[in-house]
Order: sequence, then C-alpha cells, then structure tokens
Amino acid sequence: MESGHPWPLGVHWDGHGINVAVFSAHAQRIELCLFDDAGHHETRRIALPARTHDVWHGYLPGAMPGLVYGLRAHGPWRPERGHRFNAHKLLLDPYAREIVGRFEWRAEHFGADARHAADMDLRDNAAHALKARVVDERGHAGRGAPHPHIPLDRTVFYELHVKGFTQRHAGVPQALRGTYAGLASEAAIEHLKNLGVTTLCLLPVQQHIDERRLVGLGLTNYWGYNTIAFFCPDAGLASGAGGLSPREEFRAMVRTLHAHGFEVLLDVVYNHTAEGDELGPTLSFRGLDNASYYRLPQDHKAAYENLTGCGNTLDARHPRVLQLVLDSLRYWAGEMGVDGFRFDLAPVLGRGDHGFDRQAPFFTALAQDPLLSRLKMVAEPWDIGPGGYQLGGFPAGWLEWNDRFRDTMRAFWIEGHGTRGEFAQRLAASSDIFQPRQRAPAESVNFIVAHDGFTLADLVSHANRHNEANGENNRDGHGHNHSANFGVEGPSSDPRIQALRGRVKRALLATLLLSQGTPMLAAGDEIGRSQCGNNNAYCQDNAISWLDWPHADAELFACTRRLLALRRQALPFANRWYDGVADAQGVSDVAWLRVDGSELHGEDWRRPDGRVFGCLIGQPGRGRAPLLLLVNGDAGDIDFMLPRGNWQALLDSAHPRGEAQWSGAGEVLFPLPGRSVVLLAGDGHDIVL
Repeated sequence: MESGHPWPLGVHWDGHGINVAVFSAHAQRIELCLFDDAGHHETRRIALPARTHDVWHGYLPGAMPGLVYGLRAHGPWRPERGHRFNAHKLLLDPYAREIVGRFEWRAEHFGADARHAADMDLRDNAAHALKARVVDERGHAGRGAPHPHIPLDRTVFYELHVKGFTQRHAGVPQALRGTYAGLASEAAIEHLKNLGVTTLCLLPVQQHIDERRLVGLGLTNYWGYNTIAFFCPDAGLASGAGGLSPREEFRAMVRTLHAHGFEVLLDVVYNHTAEGDELGPTLSFRGLDNASYYRLPQDHKAAYENLTGCGNTLDARHPRVLQLVLDSLRYWAGEMGVDGFRFDLAPVLGRGDHGFDRQAPFFTALAQDPLLSRLKMVAEPWDIGPGGYQLGGFPAGWLEWNDRFRDTMRAFWIEGHGTRGEFAQRLAASSDIFQPRQRAPAESVNFIVAHDGFTLADLVSHANRHNEANGENNRDGHGHNHSANFGVEGPSSDPRIQALRGRVKRALLATLLLSQGTPMLAAGDEIGRSQCGNNNAYCQDNAISWLDWPHADAELFACTRRLLALRRQALPFANRWYDGVADAQGVSDVAWLRVDGSELHGEDWRRPDGRVFGCLIGQPGRGRAPLLLLVNGDAGDIDFMLPRGNWQALLDSAHPRGEAQWSGAGEVLFPLPGRSVVLLAGDGHDIVL
C-alpha cells in the first residue's frame, strides 16, 4: 500500500486506484480490512501507512469499485478517559457510500464485556458486522432536472414517509410500493400535483438500524431516527427495480420529482448515532475515536452527555465532526440533488461549551458554503438539554418548526381556549417571536400536525393517546395534545359527531394554510388518515402508519386542495411584517375587526370570551383587491358586519368541500357559521377556483 492522501475522507476510487483516509486523533494504528464480495470472509488486512494531522491514509493502486471493506482501530481501552478502542470489532467507515450486510443484534458487537463494563470484549464481530462497498461516484454531481428553487412565500411543505406514502396505494405498481421509485410513480405525483404542495419533506432516509429493545418486541424503528451511515440511502426503501442500487434509485426519484416541479428536503439526524449510550454496541464512531466524536461529561468520561434522549450526542464542537456533518450535507445536496434539510433536535448542532449559540461554527460554516447556503434549512428548534428550547433563536435565513402555532391553534379550535390576541399573533407568523429578532415571517414553519403526535383526524377523535401497540403500556408519547373526541372516543357513526369533527378539521386546515409563514402539512391529513389514536407511531411499520388510500376522504381532500389554490392565487400575506399603518391613500396593510365592523383595541385582544373577529388585509401597493378573513371560534352562527365595498366569499370552511357562494355589496351583515373560517375578496379580485 502506498501513502496516498489525507483527503477526501473515506474510501474513494480515482479511476486508477482507491485512496483511504480515516480520521482518529487518539488511535495508535488503523487497519483496512478487505472482504469477499458478499462480505462474509476477511481476505486481507492492511495497516494504513501514513498519518497527517490525525488522518490515517493509504492508497491501493489498481483497486476497483466493488471492493468490500471495514476498519479496525487500535488504541487505548480506557473508558474512564473516554477511549473505547477495541481492535476485535470491525468498524463501519463513517463515510461509507454503500452498506453490505444486514445488521443483527449479537453479543459480539459490544465493545465492553457484558459482565464487567470496564473490561474489553475480546470476541471478533467481523462475520456479522456491517461493511462498506466502494462505489464509482464520478460524474453524478449536477445531473438531472434543474432545481425548482421555489420562493419561500410560495412554499408549502408536505412531510411524508417514503414507505408509508405509497405502501397501500393501488395506483402504484405493487413492486414499487413503499419505495423511492414508488414516490416517483405517476400515481404518487398525480396526487401531489392535484393537492398543490410544493416541497416534499422526507422523514429520515439515511441508513439506520433498529434499536435492540424494539427488535425484542418484534417492532422496528419505522421513522428512522437512528442513523448509522450518514452518506447511505436506506436500502430498505429501495425497490431494486431496473437493477438500480439504492443510491441510484434515490437519485432517479429526485430527478423525477424535480422534473414535475417539486423540491425535496431531507429530515436529517446529526445529533446522535445508533451506537447509543455506554452500554451500546461498537459499530463505527465509538471504536474509531469515542472521545472526539461524542460529547462526554468532563467529570465522568465513561458516560455520554445525553442531550437527545437517545443515549449519546455527537460533538459538533470538534472540527472533524463538524466536517463530517458538512461533508454529508454537501453529498446529499451536490451528488444526490436534494434542495434542503430539516435538522432533528437542531440546537445540538449549535451547542458550544456553555449552551446554544446562534453564531456557533456550524451556522457560520453553512452561511458561507457556496452550495449549502442556497438551500432551505429548517430547524426543529429544541433538544432536551439545558436551555434547549430555542424557537426564534436561530440565525436569519433559517426556518423553524413553530410549535407555538400548533398549540395555540389546537387549543383555540378544539378546546375552546385562547384569546384573539394569541390567535392573531400566530396568524401573523408569530410576530412576537420572530420580528424582534429581525427574522422574516416565512421563517416560521406553521403546522398543526407533524409525524410526531396525533394525525389531524385523531386530534378530533381521541381525548387520550392509545399507544398500547408500542409495547410501553401506553406510557410513551405526549400526554397533553389539545385534542378532544367530541362525544365518543375513537370512530363514531353518529352523523352529528362526524359533522362536528369535520368542521373542526377544516377550520384547522384553513387557519394553517391561510396564515402568514410557511405552512407544513403532514401527509395523509388531507384524506383523513388515522393512526387509531396512536400519537407516537415511530415503531409501527404497518397499517397504523401507512396512508389508508382505500378509505380516503374525498371531500376533505377537495377542501384542502381549494385552500392551497387560494393560498397560491390570493397569497393573503406577503413575506414582510404588517404594522397597520395607513398609506397615502388611507389604506392600511392590516386591520383587525370586531363583529360590528369596528376595529379591535385594548382589552378586546385579551378577553377569553372573544373568539370572533376579522382580519382585513388591505394589500396597499400590491395592486390587488383587499381580502377579509373571518374567524368564528364559537359553536353558534353569528352575523358579522362587513366593511364597505363589494365582497365575494371564496372559502367557507363550514362547507364539507370549503365551497362558498355568497356575495354582497355595501355595509352588509355576513352570516358567519360557528367553528369556521371564511375568506372573502373585495371588488376586482382575479381569483379563479
């Protein structure tokens, strides 16, 4: 083996041979282990001959793509000092591009002795360890249809699980259901186009493993938040159609979605790895350099800082760990073609020695990167560490999941709680949170439902969670959901209950899709998807989680589609902050109205019984007709005095399909239904539905 180069990290073919570069600051020797094509037998073991700035490297002239390999790291076994080197364990390259083998939980994978955690386990795990295969990556960057680059004020996120979206869809060919190719199928794209969303947010697709506890219960980590290989598409989501590898099938999916005008964002998990806590297996990072890759308590380095609730926390303070994250992001953006990322437990990546810092190296590096700085970056703005709730605290340009919007709107429509002031703040992109920090309104990602929690249908059908299938005696999942059953727990054949539930669902959807900010729909909510009351279905790879296409609610879909068409055409709010100040022609950009048509002020905002109001959006300077959004959070109908002018109703959420036929002129009373949202347009509008 020749000395090769310390870059790029990983194992790469250059057309003439294979260069190997592996980071480890504390190892004493790194070995490259070669295997037969199936990964069953080790055929050769070679010590990397050179070391440059903590990168061990070597070069195999004449070696070709297809080579199967693993790594062994020699160094101190001193858990009390943070070092867990164990050369008896074959390790997966953190930069692996393709996985060989299927992970099974076996005693040989654990670096520490099961009886004495301070002692090293001496069993060799190579026969059962995950290995990597060298691939030919040349020439992939930049291929495919142009990126859509959808402006933020036109963006509508649609969060979905690759498998769950098509697994039960009769229009998708059987062999493609539940796969990347299935998501790119004609039937899937037809639904997405008819609906009117713009940007698909895929739950994790990087290769993960199922936790030992779940396997023991006969369950799996369906959502995939347990990553082991940050550069590998999950092989379990690939169909293999046409002989394509998972990597090639993923690329083809992205190209097809781009060609139809959709953006693709990935939910990524760079806050922890699948190796778990100090009792977990030694699969990759732990064996290569535990003290560098993970955050360890200064006074107890045999353990891990658990800011994630998953046993360990990657240490983005370390330059090489930060490089791993950035290299992975560039790979998915540059070579796999995606348009952005949603970061799970994102404050972890911005944590320094003394808590979260919006100027942390991670944010600085992204802001100056010529590729990544152009993409959509979305934060889940909380983790479970001290000071972990950081809504509004991320740098300008970042989008953030806004759980304040979720909770306020659920409480208003479902529980009958909350004031007009709270509602108005959330409707206006949570201006109390984002505006003082010089953030743009579109940076508030508004949602009612996400993958984690009740579906929209279950929110109005269950007062309590029903997670018994998860094997934790219904103790897991959120206990406070702002949900209600409106008379019967679970499904009901009572037409009155069904009608009430439908009206509340449509009001929630109307509020979401007409609010200022960037809306996010959870896949299936538009067709009435239920999880049978399970609000933590992370381990349910079955009909509980898969979209129930055979029983799709056609009327709810029609209403959602109408709402998205209205948002697209009317665009009620621009991506700027509104101040209510009149322009030279006396037109205000926004005014808030009482039932009698006068303006709200003072105590009107704080009254707990004030659940009916209007929002008049003047749109000065935009050359467009004014819009009037009416909200009735009470059960009963009420007459609302409209401002002077000619008005036509475009949406009535009380109608099963959201349709509205009303029009009127002058100062006139409008019959505003209970538990509803109505959108009217002034004279001269050009909206066609």
